[in-house]
Amino acid sequence: MFKSNKQKLFRTISFKNSQRKKMSHIVGHFPNNFPDYSPNNTLISEKSLLNRNTSIVLGLNSKWETTSLRLKEIELSDYSIYTGSTGIALLRLLKEPFNKPNLKEVKRLCSLPKLKKRRHTFLCGDAGPLAIGAIACDRLGEIENRNDCLRRLLSLQEEAVDPESDLPNEYLYGRAGYLFSLLFVNKNIDPSPIPENVIQKVIEAMLFIGQKEAKAGKFKCPLMYEWHGKYYLGAAHGVAGILYLLLQAKQYLTESELNDLIKPTIEFLTTTRFANGNYPSSWKSNTDKVQWCHGAPGFVFLFSEAYKVFGEEKYLKLAIEAGEIVWERGLLQKGYSICHGVSGNGYAFLELFQTTKDPKYLYRAAKFAEWCMNYRKENEYHSPDRPLSLFEGIAGPMYFLIDIQDPMNAKFPGFTL
Repeated sequence: MFKSNKQKLFRTISFKNSQRKKMSHIVGHFPNNFPDYSPNNTLISEKSLLNRNTSIVLGLNSKWETTSLRLKEIELSDYSIYTGSTGIALLRLLKEPFNKPNLKEVKRLCSLPKLKKRRHTFLCGDAGPLAIGAIACDRLGEIENRNDCLRRLLSLQEEAVDPESDLPNEYLYGRAGYLFSLLFVNKNIDPSPIPENVIQKVIEAMLFIGQKEAKAGKFKCPLMYEWHGKYYLGAAHGVAGILYLLLQAKQYLTESELNDLIKPTIEFLTTTRFANGNYPSSWKSNTDKVQWCHGAPGFVFLFSEAYKVFGEEKYLKLAIEAGEIVWERGLLQKGYSICHGVSGNGYAFLELFQTTKDPKYLYRAAKFAEWCMNYRKENEYHSPDRPLSLFEGIAGPMYFLIDIQDPMNAKFPGFTL
């Protein structure tokens, strides 16, 4: 009798769990019951800054104290920015960018002696720790250590500049991730130590491969990129993220590359939009997600940057329309993370605020920040595999909460220069 009841209870629990998983797959987000922006709101000041008496401002120090205590448990065995110790280093670099004791901790968290020359990218490889290590050493005045980091970073270029190598082209594991590392170093060290010709060679390889793969796939656009057997379209693995980075590096591109390769590919991406306004994760996919790595949030960045580069209002309109999808569906049941959670989606509004200067988007970012500040377990259907990390865990919302304090200068980590 006991065994029978136990089996019945197990079946009931299993059914409920499967139903919740099924619904979260279908819905994916909580209803956004926040009131939308009005000029009379109490969150945003007349100067388009956060009011100093809001919970996002008043609670920041307390949130940092509790979060930083937990982050001391991070293991150095994973040194990546995405899930490991260098993600915490990047968070600390944002919090106190020139404090020398903090810079020493940043350097320690990069695990520079342990790097295995395993991967090339900023978020998931050696290039990220080497880039952040170089910046920390430069600010500490450790010139010899800085130069060693730069030498090791440049030593990774062989596969990145060779279009025949097996290196993919996306952000997390490919050339875009390596290119971001080079550009990030040049933006944060003066004078810029990475030679222009190295950056140009990486870009040339990316454009060459993009044209080759677009032809092979018979796409009606000049550039396309394959990863793991799919043509991903979004920010993390796909062409939208690659094009966004190339637009940020426009000083290294020719007019022909901008107008004959990148712009027509952006035009092609606009034709992939679902009827509901969102964008698929990959070519001919029905996957309808609203998170930085897949879907509308990543396209906000691409279209905003396209508007800045080409000056055409249609791109601003597309960015704003993608932002509406994020406002409607961006409070994700997956949780609070940067990669596939609410804090990452909040950055879409900061991008729109920086592009338009419209306080409505700062307000929307602030409402998502409130959601992150008021952590509730029931708003996180999927516990992160790496709960302390920058892109999956608690370090990501903390990064967002610090960044929003200076909204015109906020930058999505590892994605926006």
